[in-house]
Amino acid sequence: MNIEEFRTYCLSKKGVTEALPFDMDTLVFKVMDKIFALTGFDQEFSFNLKCDPERAIDLRERYHCVLPGYHMNKKMWNTIQVDGSVSDDTLIEWIDHSYDEVVKKLTKKQQEALQLL
Repeated sequence: MNIEEFRTYCLSKKGVTEALPFDMDTLVFKVMDKIFALTGFDQEFSFNLKCDPERAIDLRERYHCVLPGYHMNKKMWNTIQVDGSVSDDTLIEWIDHSYDEVVKKLTKKQQEALQLL
């Protein structure tokens, strides 16, 4: 997976927008104005994903490409270094999990609005 494939996949998910809210080097993906993924342009390709805290630890122990979230809450965010050590299908699964973690914490009203999109 490269940054364009990552971007295309994130944007294919329901209710997702992209922005550069922090600086011109950090691309952020939000669902209903809540961040679920971000990546930088100025480094080797990696991205941050939200994760269930227990699963976050498990992934870090099992995969050397998964690190505590860089500049994020280390309990709930992982940084994924895309180095070819895991399949694109696995990366997509992790992106889906991040998206789902954010969606499940949206208000009922936000979840209903998301379903109408």
